[in-house]
Amino acid sequence: MRISKAWIVATKDMRVFLRRKSANYSLVLFPLIVSVGLPLVLRFVGARQGGLSSTRLPILMNSFSFFFLIGAALLPTVLASYSLVGEKIEKSLEPLLAAPITDSELLLGKSIAAFIPPVGAIYISSIVFMVLANLVTHNTLGYLYFPNWAIGLILLLLTPLSAILSIEWCVIVSSRASDARAAQMQGLFIALPLLAIYVASEVGAISLNTSTLLIISAVILVADIILFFLSTKTFQREEILTKWT
Repeated sequence: MRISKAWIVATKDMRVFLRRKSANYSLVLFPLIVSVGLPLVLRFVGARQGGLSSTRLPILMNSFSFFFLIGAALLPTVLASYSLVGEKIEKSLEPLLAAPITDSELLLGKSIAAFIPPVGAIYISSIVFMVLANLVTHNTLGYLYFPNWAIGLILLLLTPLSAILSIEWCVIVSSRASDARAAQMQGLFIALPLLAIYVASEVGAISLNTSTLLIISAVILVADIILFFLSTKTFQREEILTKWT
């Protein structure tokens, strides 16, 4: 596999993505809402209730941190679902598939393009979130809560694993879809289990501590491996050339 060939595909796709308003909106709005909105929620709830307790705050902030993991699963769907279906709509898929590049190089390039912008946006917004959350909670806790092991696992382990899972799922979805919007809507289903975990944490059914996050990481890693083989099997150049164009 030639990484240089995959990078050419990735840079081309990223230029296309950044010219699309929907991609720009998603890469800005969700991280902005999470990074600024959630600390404001902490401040508002604290003011409304006369201050949150030092025992309740860490639980709440760990749950809020989980939104970055949800974002890592949601944001790539906007880019990855358009990556293949968009090529078909714009009549550029056949020349691309006929280019002197292997299936693995093409798939890797498109995956890189759908991975870097969302994960980069998540990391930037997480820094803003940690700074603002620390400012809001420092007086109550008496120390800076972030960074800690929980958000470290979320950002350095779970975020890339979830983004990869989302991209692989979108490759499978895109191989059967004929419309970019339909592919994107189907791609969003990959985030539903993560939303369920967040709700479970809010109602106290589970605790998002390091042990739980490591278990979630292991489950997502296994899912990544399974979907990797399914996505590479789904992405067949000959079939795409004859049935998609």
